[in-house]
Amino acid sequence: MPNPDRNLRLDYLEFNVADIAAAKAFYGAAFGWRFTDYGPDYCEFDDGRMKGGFSAHAAPRPGGMLVVIYADDLADARQRVEAAGGRIVAEHEFPGGRRFHFTDPDGYELAVWTEV
Repeated sequence: MPNPDRNLRLDYLEFNVADIAAAKAFYGAAFGWRFTDYGPDYCEFDDGRMKGGFSAHAAPRPGGMLVVIYADDLADARQRVEAAGGRIVAEHEFPGGRRFHFTDPDGYELAVWTEV
């Protein structure tokens, strides 16, 4: 049965990663995501609101659309990203908020933002 709340909405994100265990360690430490393994080459993540996957079927392909994560406490999120091994590559303010961009161990660039 069709679900109008899901129709034509972002539903799932997938990252090609070099090492699923390393991706789980990074995103688990930085953001507290939970994981379900589906064999040695695929793992689903769940951030509590959206799900996605880590695939080891192809090489990482950083670039493309920017995935943006919301944080109530931007400084805490930044500290968690850095402690997990992420590298901050940009930060700026914009009308209504602030954010930083980081790269994960596979080179994907993501951003974390908060309202001001």
